[in-house]
Amino acid sequence: MQQQAPTGAERINLAPIPMECDAPYLKVIGELPRELNGTLYRNGPNPQFEVPGAHWFVGDGMLHAFHLENGRASYRNRWVRTPKWLAEHDAGRALFSGFGGRKLPDAPATAVSDGGVANTNIIFHAGRLLALEEGHLPTEIEPGTLNTRGYCNYDNRIAGPFTAHPKIDPVTGEMMFFGYNAGGPFSAALSYGSVDATGVVSRFDRFEAPYASMVHDFIVTENHLLFPILPITGSMERAMGGRPPYAWEPDKGAYVGVMKRKGSAKDIVWFRGENCYVFHVMNAWEESNRIVADVMQYEEAPLFPHPDGSPTNPKKSSARLCRWTFDLAGNTDRFSQIYLDDLTGEFPGIDGRRTGIKSSHGWYACADGELALTGGLSGVVHVDGKGSRLEKCLLPAGDTISEPVFVARGEDATEGDGWLLAVVWRARENRSDLAVFNATDIESGPVALVQFGHRVPDGFHGNWVGAA
Repeated sequence: MQQQAPTGAERINLAPIPMECDAPYLKVIGELPRELNGTLYRNGPNPQFEVPGAHWFVGDGMLHAFHLENGRASYRNRWVRTPKWLAEHDAGRALFSGFGGRKLPDAPATAVSDGGVANTNIIFHAGRLLALEEGHLPTEIEPGTLNTRGYCNYDNRIAGPFTAHPKIDPVTGEMMFFGYNAGGPFSAALSYGSVDATGVVSRFDRFEAPYASMVHDFIVTENHLLFPILPITGSMERAMGGRPPYAWEPDKGAYVGVMKRKGSAKDIVWFRGENCYVFHVMNAWEESNRIVADVMQYEEAPLFPHPDGSPTNPKKSSARLCRWTFDLAGNTDRFSQIYLDDLTGEFPGIDGRRTGIKSSHGWYACADGELALTGGLSGVVHVDGKGSRLEKCLLPAGDTISEPVFVARGEDATEGDGWLLAVVWRARENRSDLAVFNATDIESGPVALVQFGHRVPDGFHGNWVGAA
């Protein structure tokens, strides 16, 4: 299906697509590596019905599955059938809007939704495929069909919000997670826990943070968990008064709580830093008595205004790769923050077999100039273990790229030996490709392109699941 030339929101590929479809045989330009046998699952907002003034970020989750096998490619997409999606589908129109799923004025009194949209990430762990967004429990998805199975609470062993960015230990297979607003909307409580490699919850607990913060990602090393409490603040008073529920409030300060993985929340040590915001962590590791973390840091948070509704400074609202260092044996509660590059970008990733361990390769989507969180990602950067830029590949003018996902050549391949998979929007044709890069030679461009007749809207995150 070839679509018309892009207009309006489609010029930055944010407008939703109105259909679910299956494409069993897709055209491949170049040659797909025969070792790529599995499925790239991606997730992102794709509102089922338009709500004037509603932010794109809160749209219904749509899953995209790109299946590669023996040099061939197929595609399937499905909405995540959350309670909100089902209620609106039955009504044939929008009933809810905004963060938390507020009911629209003309919605019937019987309309019920918990506001979950399951639109941010999708991961596979212990035999379960889980669609995630940070305000609700994971939604289990049937692999292959993309049918929605419903919320997953691990036999009632967890409750409340669950991060869109859990971390899987490459050695133990344990999945670690957290959730903010764990004591209720706009509360300062965070939950945290773990699910072992067999899918059994091995830990679930809570603690109080310095204030109510929007905590999108966290940091895991071999022996520690780190919780960034940065000043996008939540306020029930603001929400009830018609002001921004979440706002940039730098007077609150920047904190990072450091806890031992086998320790207790009562032993958390709080470090202070310069005001900033971080949506995404590339990786972190331990060096003797230090913890080093590479993150994409903003001087001021994008997307969210000050408490009075005034905007933040757009020139300070672009992310750059930054190194945080924590001295656990020092006599200071400050951590250092050093930018490693002047290039703006987002959606960092590594070879997942090095999660929480010192890594020698990293990648992120970059912008050719200044960047807000989405809408301007036009290339890929490859960095070494020091964060130094090794190479960069920019797309043709106007094209944009999704988060690059690393896939190893095989279980025993050396770190970085494999491919990067990313969805590319071709602006002039208003359609998308799945691009496959050699992960350590991105400057040569894609080794293969899987071509679509329609566009895949810019989304958030995805992961590769190898064939069983």
